[in-house]
Formats: sequence, C-alpha cells, structure tokens
Amino acid sequence: MKPNILNRYERDEAGNRIIDIAADRVEDLYDDFDRCSPYARRDLDEGLVDYLIASARELAGVPIAIRFTWAAPAEEAKLTRIRHSLDAYFRYLAEKERLQIAVMLRRSAIFFATGLAILFASVWVNRALGPEPSIVGNVLGEGLTLVAWISLWEALATCLVEWPPYRRNVHLYRRLAGVPLIFRSEPAQA
Repeated sequence: MKPNILNRYERDEAGNRIIDIAADRVEDLYDDFDRCSPYARRDLDEGLVDYLIASARELAGVPIAIRFTWAAPAEEAKLTRIRHSLDAYFRYLAEKERLQIAVMLRRSAIFFATGLAILFASVWVNRALGPEPSIVGNVLGEGLTLVAWISLWEALATCLVEWPPYRRNVHLYRRLAGVPLIFRSEPAQA
C-alpha cells in the first residue's frame, strides 16, 4: 500500500488507522426517509455507508477503527444503537453477498451439468452419424458441440470471474461489522 494513502489516516493507541466521521447529531448517521422508525431498524445514511466502504477498501490489510466526533455529547443509549446499527447493517450486507454467491454457484453448477449432458449428447450424435455425415447431420453434431462448450465456459467464467468480487465484499462487510468504534464529543480538529 502506498504510504501517502496511510498518511491520510490517524492512528489510535492500538495502531489502528482511524476512519473519521464528524456529525452534529447521532440522527445524522441515519437515512431520514422514515422518521418514525427507531434507529435500530432504520438504514444508515447511504453517503456514510459509501464512505466507510471506500475507506475500508483503501485500507485493506491494515487494522482500522471508526471514530465518530459529535458537536455535543451523545447519550450512551444512542451510542449503543450506533454500535448495533453498524454491526447489523454490515452483517446484513455480508449475508446478502453470501446469498448472491450461493445463487451464482448454483447457476454455475446448472451450466456445468447442462454442458456435460450436451457434450455427451454431441459425442453420441457424432458417433451415430458415422464417418460421412450429411450436411444437416454435420451441422447438428457441430452445433451440439459448440453449445456444450459455451455452457461449460459459462460455468467456468462464473466461478473464476464473478465469484472473487463477491467474496471480497463478504470479507470487507464482515470486517466493517466488527470494527472498533471510538466516540468523542469535542469539535473535530482541522
């Protein structure tokens, strides 16, 4: 990792790089589309989530902590809600990505099984047609072979290309769910 990226983040006593969040009130961390829902059930502000994810990606492989700075002291009950909200939200995102991986792997298995079945059918058709197949027979045999390889390729590409980003996201969201939180109520320093 480039040192200039790490220099953008302070360190705490434990050596964690600190992702700083400054807000006037605890309520500013939540999306205000539904003001009637309790904080534990409300979604986090989209800008906050995007910032936390981008910062955690930037600090991949480095221990991190999130520090919230309030304009005025916050009640302990609200701080407990923040801990619960962040943990629950990022665990939810990790589970959502994990379910996407399961769907993708299931799709890949279906493509693979279909490709193998078509490949066996292709071999059987090509043998049944004999050494001198007609034009229609030749097109049928080659077409089945082509469809089989496309299906097998799709299964392989799904696993090799689509799977790793989902897996990285699961790891990132789990990391953010368990990150240490620091709260302070002094004005942010410029």
